[in-house]
Amino acid sequence: MVIEKKTTMQLVCFSHLAWKFVYQRPQHLLSRFTKKYDVYYIEEFIYSTEEDGYSINITNENVTVIVPHLCNSIQEVRNETKRKEIILKNLFKEHSIQSYIFWYYTPMALAYTVNFNPLATVYDCMDELSAFKFAPPELKKYEQELFKKANVVFTGGNNLYKAKKAQHHNIHSFPSSIDKAHFKAARDNKKEVADQSAIPHPRLGFYGVIDERFDIDLIKQAADAKPEWHFVLVGPVIKIDAATLPQNKNIHYLGAKTYEELPSYLSGWDIAMIPFAINESTRYISPTKTPEYLAGGKPVISTAITDVINPYHELGLVHIVQNAEDLLQMATSELSITDKSEWLCKVDEYLSTISWDATWGRMDELMQNEIEANPNLLTDKINQYV
Repeated sequence: MVIEKKTTMQLVCFSHLAWKFVYQRPQHLLSRFTKKYDVYYIEEFIYSTEEDGYSINITNENVTVIVPHLCNSIQEVRNETKRKEIILKNLFKEHSIQSYIFWYYTPMALAYTVNFNPLATVYDCMDELSAFKFAPPELKKYEQELFKKANVVFTGGNNLYKAKKAQHHNIHSFPSSIDKAHFKAARDNKKEVADQSAIPHPRLGFYGVIDERFDIDLIKQAADAKPEWHFVLVGPVIKIDAATLPQNKNIHYLGAKTYEELPSYLSGWDIAMIPFAINESTRYISPTKTPEYLAGGKPVISTAITDVINPYHELGLVHIVQNAEDLLQMATSELSITDKSEWLCKVDEYLSTISWDATWGRMDELMQNEIEANPNLLTDKINQYV
């Protein structure tokens, strides 16, 4: 697909995730949208001692990140929804945001954006957020409203698409994709990162958020059974008590790393893991790390996540296990294989069919189709703030 030159439109995204938290789907897509649009990424409101307002940071990808804040003084605790709307209106006025598309990751933002008039509304439903720990009880209600308002809906995986497809007439599945060049660098990297260099082999590694979706018991049981193996866990611990994590000498918690650092850690592993618990919070996930691990040339062992089974396991690219015993057996078998060339050819053949560039290009095409199919959107809504 040929991408048109940059438009005069703005793409305004509302997200439940901080831009600097973990580099994942929103960052991959929105950084690419800057090729055509002025992109504003609005994080969730925080409380501050300052007057109602917002701070701004422009990323290296040229995304304007907005962190809006509400004054938490007693005198100012009133009608928060209206105050959020006023802050947003001020932002639009000060930055001349007049011809804009709304892109939602969090349906909760509908509460303070209902009076705006975007050229089009997009819902990129990347996860079943209502199943996550500490999800707001009203999230499902706002999602139903968002389905009614959205011109087009995207889902973060095929299983999630199946669950949502009856709720919208224009819904499309866009599973996790890959920046192949970034992670393929792990295949040739010979330099060890400092905090991983002293860890003996074999190493079984994971990077990502360690939260309620992570199967702590699986790792504990595997580490207990194989004290000579080493389990390397890279990523922040959130929404769970870090004190509940197993403290075996062969389990290594290396903390959060940047997106740029991940291939260097991946290159030092013998096997990459996707050790998610099988529960409601993981029922619809499509782990971005699956194609990333594969691009890095590492054998992948995963628990039975639906969007990993199909397509990755069915294509013979990823091993699926049910428990710690399966994990140890599969890892033992994989560690004995010295020639992975045939498997790598299959990996590269599949990865050649997907990319974040192709994903965002197709998303933009679907979005533009909606605007062009409704010319009144341009004439009735352009230059309107409310």
